Amino acid sequence: MESENFVKYRNRLGKTQKEIAELLGVSIKTIHSYEQGWRKIPNYIERQVFFLLSNRRKHVESAPPCWEVKQCGLKEQCPAWEYNCGHLCWFISGTKCCCTKGCSLEEKTAKCLSCDILKSRLE
Repeated sequence: MESENFVKYRNRLGKTQKEIAELLGVSIKTIHSYEQGWRKIPNYIERQVFFLLSNRRKHVESAPPCWEVKQCGLKEQCPAWEYNCGHLCWFISGTKCCCTKGCSLEEKTAKCLSCDILKSRLE
C-alpha cells in the first residue's frame, strides 16, 4: 500500500492519526512514517486497514458473498463459505478461488486488490 492510499483509507474510516494508531496497535509516530512515505506499510497493517474498511456496517449488510459474485462451484470446500465470510474472502487464507490458490498471503492480497469483491468494500 502506498502512503497516499493509507491517508485516503484513514480518511474514509473517519479516523485521526491518533485514532488509527490505536486501532492498528502502533504508535502515532509509526502512522506519521507511513503517511510521509518514510516507512513501508507492512502487509499485516494493510490487511487490518482493509478489514476495517470492509466491515463498516454498510458493506456487511449490503454485500453479496464472494461465491455468488464469482458463481463459485467450490464454495462448500472453501473456508469463506464454511465460516460465512463471503465479504472477507480476501482476508482468509486457504480460499478456493482459482486466481489466488497457492499464493502467499502477500501475493493473495495484491491479487485481491484487483478483484471487484475487495474493491467494492474499499469505497
